[in-house]
Amino acid sequence: MRFIPHTEDDVRRMLGEIGAPSVEALFECVPEKLRLGRPLALPKAASEQEVLAELGELADRNDHAGSLAWFLGAGTYHHFVPSAVDALASRGEFYTAYTPYQAEISQGTLQAIFEWQTMLCALTGLEVSNASMYDGASATAEAALMALRVTRRRKVGVSAGLHPSYRRVLETYLGGLDAELVELPRDASGATAPIAPHLDGDTACAILQQPSFLGAVEDLPAAAAAAGARGALLVACTTEALSLALLRAPGDCGADIACGEAQSFGVPMGFGGPHLGFLAARAKHVRQLPGRIVGATEDARGRRGFVLTLSTREQHIRRERATSNICTNQGLCLLMATIYLSLLGRRGLRRLAEINVAKARYARGRFAEAGLSLPLSAPYFHEFPVLPRAGAAAALARAREAGILAGLDLAPFAPGLAGALLVCTTELATRAQIDRLAEVLAA
Repeated sequence: MRFIPHTEDDVRRMLGEIGAPSVEALFECVPEKLRLGRPLALPKAASEQEVLAELGELADRNDHAGSLAWFLGAGTYHHFVPSAVDALASRGEFYTAYTPYQAEISQGTLQAIFEWQTMLCALTGLEVSNASMYDGASATAEAALMALRVTRRRKVGVSAGLHPSYRRVLETYLGGLDAELVELPRDASGATAPIAPHLDGDTACAILQQPSFLGAVEDLPAAAAAAGARGALLVACTTEALSLALLRAPGDCGADIACGEAQSFGVPMGFGGPHLGFLAARAKHVRQLPGRIVGATEDARGRRGFVLTLSTREQHIRRERATSNICTNQGLCLLMATIYLSLLGRRGLRRLAEINVAKARYARGRFAEAGLSLPLSAPYFHEFPVLPRAGAAAALARAREAGILAGLDLAPFAPGLAGALLVCTTELATRAQIDRLAEVLAA
């Protein structure tokens, strides 16, 4: 009765209420030829203890961040999540909430979103943020669509340093529109080359990832100046939101739109999702910002309250005026990120970013001492390519035997770096693990 709440008495009473003689009678409208006519081929029922044991055995077949030394990044990052995040986000008031349609009974959810928007504005240096996006890839695509609407132009310049998966999503979003993607190449250091030669009067925006897919820190002020000279917008994208705590804010660098992935803020990797996208922009473009925005106000008694200030999706306004069909605010992931940022605070978040950089600097030094080639010279945050002595595939296999997930084989993503691994070091990488990784890659 734990999972099937209706007793036979309950079923009889419900059937009597609707005037049906039996449960089977409810399905008489289904033609006989469409019915299975036999019991489902299911195994014999097992006890809860037996089911949990079997599921545990299946789960143990997976390698995961708890069983390996973890140096894989490339868009999803292994950070420590304080236990308070899960405990607070699992409260029934939040855990079962869907979306704040009725402001008068959704004040807790609306306040969490408002706080999130405020924190995002502080991190990005921009005036307005929406109530989150699905993930970094869709947020980047929505930023491009926003730029097309703002400028009424058709070209989108895309840095070669944009995450390849983000680029594919962007191509899908723009595929049905009269829009053209223009490649912004990278230079020998790994950073994006000067973009001015690739922009013209029909360019809506230039999209640069900060740091780039290969870990390079980009010169956003120079890119913003080049885009502005052509009347285009600069979109600053990030797959690692923690970098915002240390690098100069995109808005302060001249970016018009900031977008990307905030999974690093208290959201576990979860085998690739769910993630938490974000999108912030300058106030003058607020009516082209997709999704919804929560605002603070006062009620008739002077008490602080929260409302949906702008909702530009088709559920709230006429379909032809909608800026997006985004139909969720990733509320639970947003809440986790808001709790995480509240726990760390401004100084704690910056200190954490500094630790990540220090770990990467130590790893890079150990790799150099081991005689490994470091093909890119651009400044970096906590991720960079390295060339293992035996090649990427062999190094990954050897590292796995040593209990290490050494990084990402760049061959399918950056042909010019075939044989290289993209290595990421977060605060969870220990000195001993980094030393061991250097030994394995140099073998």
